[in-house]
Amino acid sequence: MVYILLAPGFEEAEALVPADMLRRAEIETALVSIAGETVAGSHGIGVKADMLLDQVDLAGADMIVLPGGGAGYQNLGEEPRVERLVREAAGRGIWVAAICAAPTLLGRWGLLAGKAAVCYPGMEEGLNGAQPQMARGVVVDGKVITGRAAGSAFDFGLTLVEVLVDHATSEKVRASIYY
Repeated sequence: MVYILLAPGFEEAEALVPADMLRRAEIETALVSIAGETVAGSHGIGVKADMLLDQVDLAGADMIVLPGGGAGYQNLGEEPRVERLVREAAGRGIWVAAICAAPTLLGRWGLLAGKAAVCYPGMEEGLNGAQPQMARGVVVDGKVITGRAAGSAFDFGLTLVEVLVDHATSEKVRASIYY
């Protein structure tokens, strides 16, 4: 199961495009709200969550995904249950993925030290000990995946598919959307 965490103000493309890619690959994926059944994105698009944060079960988790968005990543970072969940997932060897500003949360929580990573341009200082990769849209280092911004949402989503299934499945999804 892939859990994509939604907080008010999340960047819609960074959550929904990866969710779409994962579901096209037939990977069980849940949109998880940290507050309420419907979550308003940064552009006013309301998204009905599949479940609430307290319903996440790491025993069956394959990946935790943190989308960005100015208020979205800040709201994720202010919720102590999110930090506990992500730290525990990383400690168990579960994939952790973050895009845009959200990789700075991984940096704040000490999960990027010595790793190659990307984030929204200009926020690299928040990667705290990571090795910023300026020319890349998506970076995989160990069990951590980081993405640059909304413009890399398709590549980010396809990378999630590739690490969870395989390259052929990722390419099949890519071809099916003519990307």
